[in-house]
Amino acid sequence: MCHRLAVSNACPGVWLVVNVLYCGQRLCLIQLTTKLTETFEGQNSGQADVFGPHLTAAMEIESMVANSALIRAREAGEGKGRSWRWRDMLRFPHISQCMTLANTIERRFSSLCVEQPIGRELFRLFCQSTCELQSCISLLDKMAEYEVKSDEERTGFGIQIINRFLNRQVHLNSFHSGIAFITLLVQSVLQSVLCAYRYVYEYLSGEPFFQYQQSMFFDRFLQWKMLEGQPVTKHTFRWYRLLGKGGFGEVWACQVRASGKMYACKKLEKTHVKKRRGEAMALNEKLILEKLNSRFVVSLAYAYETKHSLCLVLSIMNGGDLRFHIYNIGTPGLEWDRVQFYAAEVCCGLHHLHQQNIVYRDLKPENILLDHNGHIRISDLGLAVMLSEGSLVRGRAGTLGYMAPEVISHSYYGKSPDWWGLGCLVYEMTAGKPPFKGHGERMNGCFPTFSIPPSFTLCSLPLYYPAQRLGCQQSGVEGVMSHSFFGTINFRRLEAGVIEAPFKPDPRAVYCQDVQDIDEFSTVKGVMLEKTDNEFYMKFNTGRVAIPWQTEMIEMGCFKELNVFGPQGSRPADLDWTQNPSPDNPKHSRNLLSRIFRRHVGHTHTHTHTRTLTLGLPGQPPPPLQILS
Repeated sequence: MCHRLAVSNACPGVWLVVNVLYCGQRLCLIQLTTKLTETFEGQNSGQADVFGPHLTAAMEIESMVANSALIRAREAGEGKGRSWRWRDMLRFPHISQCMTLANTIERRFSSLCVEQPIGRELFRLFCQSTCELQSCISLLDKMAEYEVKSDEERTGFGIQIINRFLNRQVHLNSFHSGIAFITLLVQSVLQSVLCAYRYVYEYLSGEPFFQYQQSMFFDRFLQWKMLEGQPVTKHTFRWYRLLGKGGFGEVWACQVRASGKMYACKKLEKTHVKKRRGEAMALNEKLILEKLNSRFVVSLAYAYETKHSLCLVLSIMNGGDLRFHIYNIGTPGLEWDRVQFYAAEVCCGLHHLHQQNIVYRDLKPENILLDHNGHIRISDLGLAVMLSEGSLVRGRAGTLGYMAPEVISHSYYGKSPDWWGLGCLVYEMTAGKPPFKGHGERMNGCFPTFSIPPSFTLCSLPLYYPAQRLGCQQSGVEGVMSHSFFGTINFRRLEAGVIEAPFKPDPRAVYCQDVQDIDEFSTVKGVMLEKTDNEFYMKFNTGRVAIPWQTEMIEMGCFKELNVFGPQGSRPADLDWTQNPSPDNPKHSRNLLSRIFRRHVGHTHTHTHTRTLTLGLPGQPPPPLQILS
């Protein structure tokens, strides 16, 4: 339901906007407010003070509508928020059209059956169709449970696994005999489970993996990969409100029309990127995000280009950034349990970056975002750098007030600036102010003095010399995680995502500036885009990213609804190599009246759901319009 609006002494134009909102017709909002503005501007200057409040009211109404539409869109669960044409958008090609892909795809077990979510689900279905392999899947499920058990529960649960799957009483086949032999050699419960996992992995990657590649389940995986490779354009998404702006462009909330999944689209204006020579920085961020798969770093799901922009479609973080929570809610600073929890998750994110030899270099509250469940992700990796094994880098990158001494002094460094940044972040969350400047103050380029208060328990993070700094010593990240500051954090369970956050954002709130408060992005004149720029744009325009997109298909229910086979587990027609693909049904164009009639028929059946009415020309992707009923 739309927010209640109270506009006292409003002119008829404002009330017209309000009445239109209550009727649910947001189509004409922009036109109406524009017309209203033109009307006010057309009045004589003597009436400026009279109409000024009405203009403000109109802008506030526009912001409320934008927020309301965004909230309704992100509340969409499984099956909601999709286009009524979503099945056509995700229609499987006939298996004969996947021949080229079948001959070129990398046949590696870890990639096809472990790392890629849809591949993992289909390999699981294949194993469940074979009696001998069902025990392998059951054992792996129990091992996954074992991994997230608390320390007190692990021993008992591990013994249950051994008794059920690894004892000699279990029927011995080629799989069980090897496991039983391992159990005789290893006494420790933990070592027994780990050895069993390695053996199961090796066993499944052999003959079962070969058989899987001959099955209809692998053919279905090829069909999903073909869908994954479809072109991505701006019409792949519905567009909602502006969330913010950065150095190269704006960030907009958007929704995938085929699945209903919400994202944040970072639009990098091509002219701004070229003028500021930011091509390397933009491509660097895109390549790093493609490489990562961490629940503590924002995910890149799509990368594409339009005529004017380079677009990165990223995880939408509905809880705002840490800067907002530190300074805009209550007194400056955060409660201790939140400080500890956020610091632990940032520590995990830095660890995942460092495992890929990536140095972040820009750790600050603005770049730490909260999702709808209160968990954080590191964002804005434009200044991150990838190191070759054992190498160091030199360069001044980051934000004044958060830069490590070795960065400011142009010394060579490795991963040390990130642990310095974590110390600064913990200090700011605790004290409610940055360590080297007041909130909102500017700094010069020199390095100031910093006295660490005795109450700051992680005092060995922001030490001047990297060799003395926690995280940079021989113990590495383990030294940080084992610090007494994190004494109550189980990092194994934290990385598995089974620990609840101490604070959960309000689902009915929008944690960002109002639309009218975000400055308009400036235009660039005198910059011409040339054909030589297309080579860079081609590197950027790669479409869907495999793991995030496959996760989206599973989370939004598309995989479950579309992954249907024939009767009694037989091959359906689209997976039958002996049949030719059926010709596509011609798309009969629908005129405006037929579409309105279709919407009217749907309205007679329900009054509580959100539907999508599409208006457009035949053969063109229609612009989306959300109808509230």
